[in-house]
Amino acid sequence: MAFLASSHAQPKGATGVIVFADGTVVWGKGFGASGSAVGEVCFNTAMTGYQEVLTDPSYAAQIVTFTFPHIGNVGTNADDFESRAEGAVGCVVREEVTGHSNFRAERQFVEWMKDLGKIGVSGMDTRALTRRIRLNGAPNAVIAHDPKGRFDIDALLQRAMEWPGLEGMDLAQRVSREHQEGWEGNYWRLGQGYGRSPRDDKRPHVVAIDYGSKDNIFRNLVRAGARVTVVPAKTSFDAVMAMKPDGVFLSNGPGDPAATGAYAVPVIKALLEADVPLFGICLGHQILALAAGAKTMKMHQGHRGANHPVQRVGEGWGASAGLVEITSMNHGFAVDADTLPEGVEQTHVSLFDGSNCGIAISGKKAFGVQYHPEASPGPQDSFYLFEKFVGMLG
Repeated sequence: MAFLASSHAQPKGATGVIVFADGTVVWGKGFGASGSAVGEVCFNTAMTGYQEVLTDPSYAAQIVTFTFPHIGNVGTNADDFESRAEGAVGCVVREEVTGHSNFRAERQFVEWMKDLGKIGVSGMDTRALTRRIRLNGAPNAVIAHDPKGRFDIDALLQRAMEWPGLEGMDLAQRVSREHQEGWEGNYWRLGQGYGRSPRDDKRPHVVAIDYGSKDNIFRNLVRAGARVTVVPAKTSFDAVMAMKPDGVFLSNGPGDPAATGAYAVPVIKALLEADVPLFGICLGHQILALAAGAKTMKMHQGHRGANHPVQRVGEGWGASAGLVEITSMNHGFAVDADTLPEGVEQTHVSLFDGSNCGIAISGKKAFGVQYHPEASPGPQDSFYLFEKFVGMLG
């Protein structure tokens, strides 16, 4: 089965379908959970790490098209979750999912998807779908799976047309933890799994605001030498300061940063005025920029994958000025570099399209990056950012 340009005719054996808001209907073979879900269709260019991708809260309300054709071959396991919160609603893959073949595998990908309530469709021409997204932008659609192949296409189309899209949508509250938590996990090692963070109150204390964070970010903060307390997205400035933080981390997350910023920006502005060291990743980076006076924008197709080149720019890099980092990314919004006010320096740019990938605020211990330096999955070129942040906490 392949990509069909706006045909409602159902091929024989089709048990999965994607119905786009413009009326295009794409048929395939469904797997995972039965039912339907609505979201924005994006594409991810990573060759591995699909379990981490699908459990990343930054993918909430999104349908991920994997450009790598063989998804599911390494199975799934209990260690590679990025969060137990909501992630992607489903995925689109080229080849039919086969049995796993990996020494770490504990479960088949198809059964794992079913248990998590995520819908998959295989047999798609993912090259054509990716090209469609690149040319026309990320569309809204409904993904559906019925083992008996029964679909009400008109109802699915109506649902896709009525969904408002990610712009203007605050999803951080939907995926943030509800209660404060002292983070105890450490980084993963082969044969040992995740260790426990040391019980040492002399370590710098980082309060991490959870807008939909990946767990490996907290583990990397611990690895860099911090003691971490994680708090919900709407935690107030006074509540944060009552914890006596040495620094505050602003996490990644889904949705429109301007919408989340309605309650997050006043807190971050107050933290900046109090000279609290700040480090933001992805959504946290965008909200930090908003607090500093910049603006954000919806991207045409977004950046998602484990192979994105980012270059160091601006002052202060010394011998490493111009160095290129290969990074992991997942974002559909970006900071508009043309709106950066005086005193906010651009530190990183994407070599794909020149979009902003990092800022630093003059006179403050405050910086952010658009990409994911915790590299789960992905390269580890950017771990230095965790060391930089923890190192400035004294």
